[in-house]
Amino acid sequence: MNETRLFGSFRDPAGHIVLINGHIHRRIEPAGLEGYRRLMDSGLYAGLTSKGLLIPHQDLGPQANQPGAATVLRPELVPMVSYPYEWSLSQLRDAALAMLDAQREALRVGMVLKDASAYNVQFHRGRPVLIDTLSFEPYRGGPWFAYRQFCQHFYAPLLVAATVDQRLMRSSSVFIDGLPLRVASRMLPRSSWLRPGPLFHIHLHARAEEKWSTSTVAKARADTSTPVHVEADLQVRLNSDAPNTRSIEAVVDSLRRAIEGVRWSHKSHWSSYYAEGESYSAEAFARKADVVAGWLERIRPGTVWDLGANTGHFSKAAARVGATAIAFDSDPACVETLYREVREARVEGVLPLVLDLANPSAGIGWANAERMTLVERGPADLLLALAVTHHLAVGNNVPFAAIADYFARIGKRAIVEFVPKDDPMVQRMLSARADVFPQYNEAAFEQAFAEHFQIDDRTVLAPSNRILYLMTAR
Repeated sequence: MNETRLFGSFRDPAGHIVLINGHIHRRIEPAGLEGYRRLMDSGLYAGLTSKGLLIPHQDLGPQANQPGAATVLRPELVPMVSYPYEWSLSQLRDAALAMLDAQREALRVGMVLKDASAYNVQFHRGRPVLIDTLSFEPYRGGPWFAYRQFCQHFYAPLLVAATVDQRLMRSSSVFIDGLPLRVASRMLPRSSWLRPGPLFHIHLHARAEEKWSTSTVAKARADTSTPVHVEADLQVRLNSDAPNTRSIEAVVDSLRRAIEGVRWSHKSHWSSYYAEGESYSAEAFARKADVVAGWLERIRPGTVWDLGANTGHFSKAAARVGATAIAFDSDPACVETLYREVREARVEGVLPLVLDLANPSAGIGWANAERMTLVERGPADLLLALAVTHHLAVGNNVPFAAIADYFARIGKRAIVEFVPKDDPMVQRMLSARADVFPQYNEAAFEQAFAEHFQIDDRTVLAPSNRILYLMTAR
């Protein structure tokens, strides 16, 4: 038996994730058994899974190869693990609403979410779903202790991104437990103090937190025997009544109204890249689409990573042949546009994510191991690198050899587009800088990629002189 404990789940004493012979399993320790049984016996599990709010699982019972575990679950697999710093604003917004819906359902049966981490949500079949079965516990009175965490993981970054700049969504890669409320409060404009959501859940919350911190330090120095809980104090201050299920429901409803009111609308240059014909004639683009569609039909990949997907034309083509397509783009506006489109059309096979290939997601958290790198989440069956390599080579000074090496690490096969130096897009890039790329040519490109890939097919996209390559990693 080949078993690996996944490092990202080490914080919860109630259970953790293990990889057994390549399959994800969740160990439930004795400390987590009461909450799990209540989840199952109360009907909450059935209700949440039927509404697509919680990942379904198979209960395997106690296992001889997992000594000490109360039981072992085998959850349904999510095809691609993603993180909040890779989501668009609407993705985080939908994840927040799913978390609140799950909390509402839990309160109806006397349970509560004990944590509200955005990392407990993944996108599965086109919608956000909670993946941590052990997040639910019986409600025994008192406040919702996950309230501050929810505000830091969801509402604060949503509001800051919508109000200031959507690129600040990536702040969660720095603030691993969410955007601190005092930081968010300082970033928001003064006008936000006039709106109930920001006033209640960010500004007053941040002030209460700061006041609690100061008074608790003083109290601890005077009397170390009296325990003080920050969330109880915060919710008593922010609600007229002592915390109970009704006051928690009121907080949840208030958060829902605030989050539903968050909107962001912005069109970037890249979100109209294909539509406005800046890179292709209609004839060349049609030829490219036909070639890619033919190769997709021939390969029939299970997973496709579309690098530089723009608004997802080729990701959707991959989904049409049955693939799960991860549509990566560095432009949040493109990802936002595509996510809204596939959500409205209920396309299950396309997951848009924000990713800068020149600075891909790193291993972060404790020991740089809680959140996986992009490489650790691969390899994909097929990479689509269409109109990408010139941005890396010319725009970011990445040699062809380094691009080829990285592509071979994250994909088993690849469809790669070479854009020659005389192409209008490359010429535009070079107009603002010195041409220090004497090796930027077709021969150097093929030589570099041949070190890591076997070139299976090659097509010139007349009349543009761009070239498409179909490759298999060595």
